[in-house]
Amino acid sequence: MLGVQDRPRVAHVGSGPPTYEPEPTALPSADPEDLAELVADTVLEGARCGSGTLRAVSVRGDSARYRGEPRRDSLLVARFGTGEQALVLVAMATGARATAGAHRAAAEVCQWIGRAVGRSHARLAEDIRAARRGDLKSGLHRLTDRSLGKLRASAVEQGVSPEEYAATLRCLLLPADPECRTRVFFGVGAGGLFRLRDGVWQDIEPTAGDVTGEPVVGFGSPPGPPGPPAETPEGDRLTMDLGIPTPPSPYEPAPQPPREPFRFRASVARPGDTLLLCSGGLAEPLRGEPELPAHLTERWSGQEPPGLAAFLADTQVRVKGYADDRTAAAVWEA
Repeated sequence: MLGVQDRPRVAHVGSGPPTYEPEPTALPSADPEDLAELVADTVLEGARCGSGTLRAVSVRGDSARYRGEPRRDSLLVARFGTGEQALVLVAMATGARATAGAHRAAAEVCQWIGRAVGRSHARLAEDIRAARRGDLKSGLHRLTDRSLGKLRASAVEQGVSPEEYAATLRCLLLPADPECRTRVFFGVGAGGLFRLRDGVWQDIEPTAGDVTGEPVVGFGSPPGPPGPPAETPEGDRLTMDLGIPTPPSPYEPAPQPPREPFRFRASVARPGDTLLLCSGGLAEPLRGEPELPAHLTERWSGQEPPGLAAFLADTQVRVKGYADDRTAAAVWEA
């Protein structure tokens, strides 16, 4: 059997090659007095987290590369604590389209959620190990609302519209304890949460207004009968909350009400699973072009996770009609 590094790579999938060139063509304009504002075309990160191997990437989209615009997506990967008590946070954000400060807004909200999670990491890690999903849902909801509230306040300070200086936020919490396989997703805004299990992709993204039938289904599967069940057949409790938690937060004081639905899912990984969290730039072609998940199934169904370079190549496979930034984090379970 070929290893994951030896399998053939493709430049694009779908009906034909994309319109834009496959490599960057134009750099964003730079201000000599504010060079800290520059955003790299591509960011790569990787680590081992407990029983899993993490790969993360954020890549400027074909459209932005052609137009000389900065990457609107931001990626933060941080470990808080030491040893088996540590907690790894993966945060990704996408700034509002066609706004000058989109990249700054995305970076700011990643930094704020990182600080909030970092201050509470010991309690969060304990709650994850103890499967206190109610406390996790309530606490992470408040941390998310507080971070997005700071982004709105920053917009007011800059004299711009909060709707323009805005960003989606999607996060993954990974405990360093190898005996704990609980993976926690939370955030606000568009994107995707997928799982590759036994060679089949499952779309496990919580919906933004309802949960119908079994959430772990294949791409394009029709929804089931209305009425959310208590848990999935695998034993994963459905823990999405769209309201404001009324109990006191175990982490921080309650902020203003959210402007968009909060999404949350805590699930237990099985050996051999691959969990994929991504921004809309990758989630949309995954849902819209069947050849892309089929290609990633072939690439990622090996006995070992890809290296950083291979992961970058895999997530950059292009699809005609999809030219946005792509940010993704995947966890391979041993």
